[in-house]
Amino acid sequence: MALAALLTLADSRLPAGGHTHSGGVEQAIAAGVVTDAASLAVFLRRRLATSGAVAAGLAAAACRAAGDADPAAALSRLDAEADARTPSPALRAASRQQGRGLVRVGGRAWPHPAWAALPPHPHHPVALGVAAAAGGLGPADAAAAGAYLAVSGPATAAQRLLAMDPITVAAVTARLAPEVDEVASTSAAALPAAADPLLDLLAEVHAARKDRFFAS
Repeated sequence: MALAALLTLADSRLPAGGHTHSGGVEQAIAAGVVTDAASLAVFLRRRLATSGAVAAGLAAAACRAAGDADPAAALSRLDAEADARTPSPALRAASRQQGRGLVRVGGRAWPHPAWAALPPHPHHPVALGVAAAAGGLGPADAAAAGAYLAVSGPATAAQRLLAMDPITVAAVTARLAPEVDEVASTSAAALPAAADPLLDLLAEVHAARKDRFFAS
């Protein structure tokens, strides 16, 4: 049952709003940073090592906190940690949008007292950690979901925007599996603070556009 919960959390069909976000790849394509499968792999690897690592660490910590007798203070602190680790206002807004979506669907799918302990409009990784705990998963699972989502969402968006061969994009994502596992394992043990100014800049430029297809 716990494995099924992990697969559900990592599934792009989960109606939590993730499909409306490109993880920065839309603006990366517009800027010529991502043009093909090779450059997409570089972008995904870069994102995994920074925002993916942070998301994995926050999700693992929130999963642990959800098991506390009174998790509200710990979850609020982690939400503040997510704010501090997300310099871009556009990325903070996108994370909270996805967090709200996950709370909405997760609260119905896996009822748990920790949902009520979350701050209003939590960051997505914090909500992801609570969802993992509510689904019977552990911190390592939560970290794995956070790391995987950091690459799977942008990969799917790039496939659509560049009209790429789905098999090619799937192969790019699959080849990143060892790195996803490594990032998840490392981040579950400590809370990373990795950042990428390029991703922050792309997010801010993207937010100002009027012709974008994705919310972020």
